[in-house]
Amino acid sequence: MGRYIIQRVLAAFPVLLIVTLISFCIMQLVPGDPATVMAGPQATAAEIDRVRVQLGLDQPFLTQLGRWLWGLTQGDLGRSILLGRNVSTAIAERIPITLTLALMSFLLTLAIGIPCGIIAALRANTWIDQAVMTVALIGVSLPNFWLGLMLIIFFSVILDLMPAGGYVSIAQGVWPWFKSLLLPALSLGLLQMGLLARITRSTMLEVLRQDYIRTARAKGLPTFKVVGKHALKNAMIPVITVIGIIFSLLLTGSVVIETVYSLPGLGRLLATSIFSRDYPVIQGGLLLTAAMFVGINLLVDVLYAFLDPRVRYD
Repeated sequence: MGRYIIQRVLAAFPVLLIVTLISFCIMQLVPGDPATVMAGPQATAAEIDRVRVQLGLDQPFLTQLGRWLWGLTQGDLGRSILLGRNVSTAIAERIPITLTLALMSFLLTLAIGIPCGIIAALRANTWIDQAVMTVALIGVSLPNFWLGLMLIIFFSVILDLMPAGGYVSIAQGVWPWFKSLLLPALSLGLLQMGLLARITRSTMLEVLRQDYIRTARAKGLPTFKVVGKHALKNAMIPVITVIGIIFSLLLTGSVVIETVYSLPGLGRLLATSIFSRDYPVIQGGLLLTAAMFVGINLLVDVLYAFLDPRVRYD
């Protein structure tokens, strides 16, 4: 088991290195002069030269790359032009909000998506199955930004039950904090709930048709034991893959939702930086997001080994 985990960790390093190089090359791939773009259309030649020197764009490519890599080893992602502060500090202040939103949405997705998929599989080709899959199809089809606006209109404007936007720190109370994140989490997770329900139903139906499930039922085992102990564990291998992808999508989908609900998270910071052409922040955000993707995939690989010991010896 330990050897398998070490192999997967070592395999992740080349991916991170490639992503690091791509993140750095963003500045080099910008059409025209990045310093001119970042300085603005009204900037003078002296202001453009100042931005170029500040970003180190006046130095050779390999020198710039070496400084970028050396800074990464010290946790330095550069300095934001828009905020006038270190990118790493700006990201560290906002990443907890994004992770909390993604985690809350993820837990809602698991709590609703997996049970709905199991119920639909156990009641296949009945009205219950059709109702669950219809709702799941609607959830998959709705854009999350449109859903977010509809939830604001219904729960905030019409019913006046939830805040329409903004973020409340948990230090100001657990309930106000929870209310400020509930609608964004639902908006972000509904699409993924439908996807997870459909995948769970499909894999459960395949497992429930296996001979060992028929044998377990023939022995008189209760349904909950057949489903929970025998069927669900074997159906979780493909579901775990989808769960890892879902959490990654929740992290990246926060860019839109945080903008809709005015949440001061990493997603909104990246959106603002893109419109403002604050490339150091975009570089740092891209690198961090890619690192989280790689980490999630690594965790999924490890979970494979726990759920199916045969994976360790492939």
